[in-house]
Amino acid sequence: MPIKFECTMKTGKKIESWSGMITKLTKFGSHYELKIESRSGFIVVIGKTTYGNFACIPDYDVGCHLSTLNDLFWNSERLREIMNKVDGITVAHALQAVDEYIDLN
Repeated sequence: MPIKFECTMKTGKKIESWSGMITKLTKFGSHYELKIESRSGFIVVIGKTTYGNFACIPDYDVGCHLSTLNDLFWNSERLREIMNKVDGITVAHALQAVDEYIDLN
């Protein structure tokens, strides 16, 4: 079941928006794999450690700690530091969209 989401990015006074979709969501016991299709496409692995949630993006060779999955502000700030701005915002919106479908506890 695809999960659709909308992304927004503010640059100065301009607000840009685009669509995205999680085309695959796989649970691997302790972590999940998301296939995201938007302006680009990539795999994101998310899970939980004793220090909080995390995301790894193998296509970018990066990873970081996250807040709760629905914390758009914090997660987009963290992800934008390790990816390009558009893809970081896309992943943050995808995490927010998938929050109701998964349980990282």
